[in-house]
Amino acid sequence: MRAVIQRASKAHVTVDGEVTGEINQGIVILLGVTHEDEEKDAKWLADKIVHLRIFEDESGKMNHSLKDVGGQALSVSQFTLYGDCRKGRRPNFMEAAKPEPANILYETFNRFIEDHGIQVKTGVFGAMMDVSLVNDGPVTLLLDTKDI
Repeated sequence: MRAVIQRASKAHVTVDGEVTGEINQGIVILLGVTHEDEEKDAKWLADKIVHLRIFEDESGKMNHSLKDVGGQALSVSQFTLYGDCRKGRRPNFMEAAKPEPANILYETFNRFIEDHGIQVKTGVFGAMMDVSLVNDGPVTLLLDTKDI
């Protein structure tokens, strides 16, 4: 699994002009799933994201986690994170998981985040979505379960 996480002071996702998920302080998670991913990958990634110390303390140092600050998560499925652009001019998406197993792992990942007491808002799996956020910091990080 791959995730791009962005610390946000506010964010929302819309589908066909309707807001499907909206948060205030927290993180936006763009999540990609590949064929090799399993439930253990979703659990590891959720635990890592919830406990990453990317929020500032009273001294301005990144010492607080999403859980510490009581933040929310906006989780958006994004198969394009597995786009391979090394050859040609069109991305190859062969490494992205097929929709059905990807959706199952996406929902499992979101449930693992919620198990930590974090409120999770989402887009609509497989839909064309517009994501809007105010990137706080800016803080943007890349995580990949294949790096563990």
